[in-house]
Amino acid sequence: MAARLLANILVMGSGILGRAVLQAYRKAIENANRNGVANEAINNIRRVSKTMTEQEARLILGISNDSTWPEITKKYDVLFEKNAKGGSFYLQSKVHRAKECLEAIYQRSNQATS
Repeated sequence: MAARLLANILVMGSGILGRAVLQAYRKAIENANRNGVANEAINNIRRVSKTMTEQEARLILGISNDSTWPEITKKYDVLFEKNAKGGSFYLQSKVHRAKECLEAIYQRSNQATS
């Protein structure tokens, strides 16, 4: 009898708590929209997600302007593997983004010369 009563109290309490959390979340969203916090957060995300420049990519990989594509991929492989084994995921992702940036540039230059 006591176990059944305890179970009912837990079920009712969790339902009440769940509704309260949902209401608080909705109110927080309303306040954020009213104060412009949501728009500011979106603008910050857009600012951060801008593409990497060629100069930044070359600095990350430690290559010069006259490096060939095989040299770039070799440098990428070395840096990517170093950060894969006990290194930094952040640095590994920066190395990967640098290679993607330079790859797009090299593909465009190869299409232009073709």
